[in-house]
Order: sequence, then structure tokens, then C-alpha cells
Amino acid sequence: MNKAVVLLSGGQDSTTCLYWARQRFQAVEAVGFNYGQMHVQELDQAQQIATAVDVSFTVRAMHGLLATSSLTEHGDHNAKSYLDDTLPASFTSGRNLLFLTVAASYAAERGIHDLVTGVCQTDYSGYPDCRRVTIDAMQLALTLGCGAGDFRIHTPLMYLTKAETWKLAKELGCLEVIVRDTLTDYDGDMTLNEWGRGSATNPASQLRLKGFYEAKAKGWLE
Repeated sequence: MNKAVVLLSGGQDSTTCLYWARQRFQAVEAVGFNYGQMHVQELDQAQQIATAVDVSFTVRAMHGLLATSSLTEHGDHNAKSYLDDTLPASFTSGRNLLFLTVAASYAAERGIHDLVTGVCQTDYSGYPDCRRVTIDAMQLALTLGCGAGDFRIHTPLMYLTKAETWKLAKELGCLEVIVRDTLTDYDGDMTLNEWGRGSATNPASQLRLKGFYEAKAKGWLE
């Protein structure tokens, strides 16, 4: 059977990818990660989203395995990273690399070779682990090192702007789910707005808000 594992955080991007995968694979499973993020409420949202479409959802605990960031410690998300002042404070070093490795191991045990993740290098916060070149390197490493055959990492949003991601959600029929159920806000603010849950003062929500109104202005959400 044609199967895939979706890396599901409960946010806008990964949820859009979940619906994308359901249209392209006969069976889909989802895996999320608790790495000590302050917005851990996102995992409850992910469970709710997965349950609604009858997709199994598993959470892997990873407390203390990653370098700290403003996502795991109270701090200014708009400040510069202590690791590299060209990156934002929210950058959590090694996060996507570890997530993909664990997801691949989870998939290998189940005979699955397709992974789906919502990383994007067009409208993003400058994270180096979201770039196409990084994902290509990870795909090769997982294929060579997992002992389970060739892996394919699908990144449906890689070259989309946030406005185009909203457009895709509309096309996939999950626009209402994105607005009502997903949580992207780094502080876990559950305030419901026209563009979804979060606070407009949060950088992740600002990107989401900007993309929503751009897509709306283009007539993509009508």
C-alpha cells in the first residue's frame, strides 16, 4: 500500500501538508514531537486535527535533546539567536534534522518510505534547516543510514509564499480547519481571529496574518 508519515505539529503548514498527503497516499500516519516548546498546546491541536480525519497520531518526547531557543525558554522571539546573530532567537538548532531522523525510524519500522514535512524556504524565519539543500541532504543521509531502502521527503510548501499556502489550504478543502483548529503562535495564544488563532504581536502569527490578507486581496479565499 502507498503510505506516508506526516510530521504534524498542529500548525498551519503541517496541517496543510496532512491534507495534501491524504489526497496522494492510500494511507497516512502522523507523528509529532514534544521538545519542551512553550506552545505545547499545538500537540493537542494536532491530535484533534488528526482524529477528525481518522489519521493515527503519535507523539515522541524529546525534552532536553535540542539546544535551547525562545521557543523553549522565555525570551524575545524577535531578538537574535545566541548561536548566530544572523538567525532569530526562535531558531532551535537541529530541530528539523532530529524530527526527520525520528520520523524516518518510525516509518522504517512500518515499511514506509515517504515522509511529508511543512518546511518552506520562501516565507520563513531564516531557519537553515528549512532549506531545500538541507532537506535533500537529509533525504540522502536517511536513505544511506537507516537500512530501510530509499526515503522520499516531500515538501509541498517549499517554494510557496504564505499567501500561496493559504490558497493551497482552500484548494485542499481544509481552510476552515486551518483557521479554527491550528496553532502557529510561538506563545500558544489561542485567541481566534479571522486569520486563525494567535496574537498579532507574535512573529509566527504576523507571517500567518500577512499571508492571509494577501491571499484574500488576490481573491484566493473567496
